[in-house]
Amino acid sequence: MTARTQQRVRFAALRFRRPAGYPAPARIGGRGRTAVASLKPELSVFAFILSPEPRDSWESVFEFIRAADRAGVDRAVMTGEHVVFGENLEAYADPKSGGRTGGKQLTDPDGYYLDPFIAAATMFATTKNIRLATNVILAPLRRPIVLAKTTTSLDVLSGGRLDLGVGVGWQKEEYVAAGVPFEKRGRLLDHALEVCKLLWTEKRASYSSPELEFENIHMMPKPVTPGGVPVWISGNLKPPVVRRLARFGCGWLPWSEAGQDNAVLVEEIKLMRELVSREGRDPSDIQVSGMMPVVYDAAGQPLIGPTMEAVPALVEAGITEFRIRFPWPEDPAAAEDAMRKWVQAFREVTA
Repeated sequence: MTARTQQRVRFAALRFRRPAGYPAPARIGGRGRTAVASLKPELSVFAFILSPEPRDSWESVFEFIRAADRAGVDRAVMTGEHVVFGENLEAYADPKSGGRTGGKQLTDPDGYYLDPFIAAATMFATTKNIRLATNVILAPLRRPIVLAKTTTSLDVLSGGRLDLGVGVGWQKEEYVAAGVPFEKRGRLLDHALEVCKLLWTEKRASYSSPELEFENIHMMPKPVTPGGVPVWISGNLKPPVVRRLARFGCGWLPWSEAGQDNAVLVEEIKLMRELVSREGRDPSDIQVSGMMPVVYDAAGQPLIGPTMEAVPALVEAGITEFRIRFPWPEDPAAAEDAMRKWVQAFREVTA
């Protein structure tokens, strides 16, 4: 057996392993099929680490996350990443470039974006239980071994509370500025995840691909999360995304219409399960992110009870993460009180 063949055999064994905290789902139904709904439903809020205008301080963002942690929220989702901007923001509305039909970029080219990993380190330092998720990291812009080391460090220092949401983005100018070929971004994302999974799990790692070769490389420490940092895959159900989800994904971050409309998402979950099964992966392992279908009163205030009425059916359909997005009270104590009420109601309907 050649060294390259040995490396391929070792890497084949690195297909998805369920990390700690993502329990094995109970078997239901015929022919050994399992239901995604058996995964523990989770409630998430957003951490806005971007701003269209200059800010004197970002402390209010960190105060909000501390309040969410005290209130028992499961996860804070850090809004997307951009390292730099070009001026062709119309590409965000073009699905051919990776954008969303009818979408609009949240800021102009001079929007303010924090580095998600540095922001996460700041939040982890002052919280105890809440998970933090990148939504999403443009992994192809980073060297894979650096990505593996950075995410491992965050996983270790947080006690295993990082969720790595990854995608390829939509902005060609950002790739050009980074010296990375935009047209190869899908393959480069797979490449980055291959190297990360290898370094997260193998004490003595060797790797061979058209992009990179190395032998007998050591990286310590390893993530405290068995199997490595949980990876959430962003995208529509195109063949490359399905293969990526089957190989690497703990969770799926639907894009485009499915990411905004739960009725569409419920149908897409059925398709996702079928397509992932064809790739040899049990879809019951895969979490699915959706938006909380918030109901408002006539004055525009969110109503907890009517909102929660829709949750059990969505859990049964396969949505496992519910993201709440509306303006919380600016005062941290008031925000904590409000979030605690939503958490309590969510726990009651998903018990």
